[in-house]
Amino acid sequence: MKARLPEGYGKGAGGMNSMIKQAQKMQDDMAALQETLNDREYNVTAAGGMIELTMSGTKELKSVKLNPDVVDKDNIDDLEDVIIAGVNAIVSEIEHEHTEAMEKLTGGLNIPGLV
Repeated sequence: MKARLPEGYGKGAGGMNSMIKQAQKMQDDMAALQETLNDREYNVTAAGGMIELTMSGTKELKSVKLNPDVVDKDNIDDLEDVIIAGVNAIVSEIEHEHTEAMEKLTGGLNIPGLV
């Protein structure tokens, strides 16, 4: 029994060259997108407005602004919780946006190691 290949496969070097060019274009597009995403800055306000963070797309923390109401030397636990909530929120936002952008580019094709 012969296996049937999708249209364009097995049509000589032209079909294979076309696939290689498409793969190279996708790789180039993904590298450009990754660079764009890494260059972005993300901002998030968390813990009911008690903290505002700015982070790069490479997850480098750029700034932290705390609401003065959360700073109480007798209650450090609340401040720690606010910082944890803020960092988790911004990292989650960055990862979600990167994953979503790559899925749009690849059409949902899961390519290990890209995001």
